[in-house]
Amino acid sequence: MTLNPADECFAQRIRTQLGDDILRPVEPRYLEEPRRRFAGHVGVLCLPRNVEEVAALVRLASDANVPVVPYGGGTGLVGGQVMADEPAPFVISLERMTAIRGVYPTENVLVAEAGAILSDVQAAAEAADRLFPLALAAQGSCRIGGNLATNAGGVNVLRYGNTRDLCLGLEAVLPNGDIWHGLSRLRKDNTGYDLRNLLIGSEGTLGIITAASLKLFPRPTGIGTAIFQVASPDAAIHLLALARDQVGEGVSTFELIHRQGMDFLTEVLPDIRLPFAEPPEWSVLIELGLAAGHDPSEALESIFQKAFGQDLVSDGVIAQSEGQRAELWAVRERIPEANRLVGSVSSHDISIPISSIPEFIERGAELVASLGPYRINCFGHLGDGNLHYNVFPPKGHDRAEFDENRATVKHAVHDLVHEFHGSVSAEHGIGRLKVDELERYGDPAKLQAMRAIKAALDPKGIMNPGAILKA
Repeated sequence: MTLNPADECFAQRIRTQLGDDILRPVEPRYLEEPRRRFAGHVGVLCLPRNVEEVAALVRLASDANVPVVPYGGGTGLVGGQVMADEPAPFVISLERMTAIRGVYPTENVLVAEAGAILSDVQAAAEAADRLFPLALAAQGSCRIGGNLATNAGGVNVLRYGNTRDLCLGLEAVLPNGDIWHGLSRLRKDNTGYDLRNLLIGSEGTLGIITAASLKLFPRPTGIGTAIFQVASPDAAIHLLALARDQVGEGVSTFELIHRQGMDFLTEVLPDIRLPFAEPPEWSVLIELGLAAGHDPSEALESIFQKAFGQDLVSDGVIAQSEGQRAELWAVRERIPEANRLVGSVSSHDISIPISSIPEFIERGAELVASLGPYRINCFGHLGDGNLHYNVFPPKGHDRAEFDENRATVKHAVHDLVHEFHGSVSAEHGIGRLKVDELERYGDPAKLQAMRAIKAALDPKGIMNPGAILKA
């Protein structure tokens, strides 16, 4: 079906039905994404105040066959929030819908509107002496609707799961403008197909999430953080198993860090204090969250001693204060910023079966070396198998010198991921960046089912066309 541009005539229909206040001029931030791989365009921009206004806007777009791009915090890394193709889209931003509608501590549930910033959701949970465990680098600007639409991951997936695992119910506007009132706080509800999990991770292609019921957890009484030097990625995996044998689900975070990441910090962010005088080839950042009566520092010391006896670790730093803990976390959290400042030739958000990670890293290094004199920064969430495997130009060179090689590097790395039965999109989604990758590696039966679902729910193809599936 032919789509029409969101033009002045369409804007006038919005004014007539909903007034001028809902319309906004298009600022540059709506036209770009953090990695600057895509430059979009916008015909009309609206900022609705409630779900009824979102529904009215979607109905207008459906009636006029105008493409709709839902917009959250704009922090997505795969171009799902920008549309470069014609016709000019209608962007619906949820940034005015920020209310925390309710907190239910005895149920461990919080209900938030989709435009609520993740850090505000965390703060609302903390005010009720509860934990909302989703944590990622963009938490000060990303919005919970976007987190759900992309099924965001982050550093606590090992213990608490992806965003999908933290959601009980949704309120959403479907492509025809109907409101789905699925904002359930129930933990058991077997009444038919699970529309919640269909919309989570759909990146705005099946509807617009407007609110969510989110799971909360008891706040750990004791938090302990440490960074340990490990002999190898294989040693890191055995260290993880040892730690979980010791404290079970008390392991909240287990992050693998390669020396290259620390070298980048020294190169472009020299104010970051590194924990070791000489950066090790491999290290892990580990955080424990334990209940009352358990000392996390003692637990970390015990884990280190047992691991040292098994030649898994050689040195370590256990934070003795909140300031030291923040310094250790800064090392991990600022690596993505350092990556951006250095400038990658090709970045990969991948997942590999955990036991296969050491072999993948070894094979990957050989593969990339055969393609050119590149540097590799391999780091990420080892506990759930998610690696950020990024390839950089040699020191002293700019990534622009290697732009013509980007596709070759990307396909070579992703072919290797596929060989290891991994995923080329672990936590960032497909967006527009990886549409061809999904076609290349996706299971044919799954792709056929996805297209059938898209056609059934969005027969006019107005919802975020070009994202996930080819328009």
